[in-house]
Amino acid sequence: MTREAFRLWTEKGPVLLDGGTGSCLRSEGMPVGVCTEQWVYEHPEVIGELQRAYADAGSQILYAPTFSANRISLQNMGLEDQVKELNCVLAERTLENVGDRVRVAGDLSTTGKAMEPYGPMTYDGLMEVYKEQIGYLAESGVELLVAETLLSLDEALVICDAARAVCDLPLMISFSCEGDGNLYFGGTVFDAAAALEAMGVDAVGVNCSVGPDQLEAVIRGLRKTVSIPVMAKPNAGMPEITDTGEAVYSMGAEEFARHVLRLRDCGATLIGGCCGTTPDYIRTLKKSL
Repeated sequence: MTREAFRLWTEKGPVLLDGGTGSCLRSEGMPVGVCTEQWVYEHPEVIGELQRAYADAGSQILYAPTFSANRISLQNMGLEDQVKELNCVLAERTLENVGDRVRVAGDLSTTGKAMEPYGPMTYDGLMEVYKEQIGYLAESGVELLVAETLLSLDEALVICDAARAVCDLPLMISFSCEGDGNLYFGGTVFDAAAALEAMGVDAVGVNCSVGPDQLEAVIRGLRKTVSIPVMAKPNAGMPEITDTGEAVYSMGAEEFARHVLRLRDCGATLIGGCCGTTPDYIRTLKKSL
């Protein structure tokens, strides 16, 4: 997919993203503390069923399950020698699972290592990590890229540079932020969005962290700040942690859809769900649209 095709597509109206992945996999038996990418690699039938369910529900963009498949995150699990295998196979399987029905995005996220002067990561070191992952994803045939649940602008800028050094796929970037738009590692999502638009990112927004009922002001602020498409992919409300450590989300599909439609009215073009949402949430949101 070209960047121009992406721009024209998003101008036609709301584009439906998928919903939660990790929270759905937990309900299907994925244990706590394992590497999600390795688990779905070893359980292709589970992730395949989930991906086809999102396509059936109306998702127009599906995230390949490569969220933490960068060398640093995999190294923390002793899996750094599987960077190519996990990214290529998981992206290729996703494309096979949904065929031509849905656009497939190669998914990236934070390495968990802060950049200098706040942490050990240098620009050059992080650049090579992201170039490696993006290269494998592009090689596998994904149609666009998404970097999600980012906590700082610094890391987002490196991802942008890495993506443009490797390919010319559309790049979407979303941050996890507080209800007032503050990022967890300093600065605001509004300042970050403005900087990323200047860097040539194709869409910017927020995901995870809070429910859609807390994001109306953030989405309005982003719409006033940038001219590129705005993303909204919130959780199903705020979770309560049970005695067994399970996260139970407070918002059902109907209520979630009502709040996300308000985010659409506030200026969000790309809408979907994050933790706690399922294909039923996306199906309900599509019907509401």
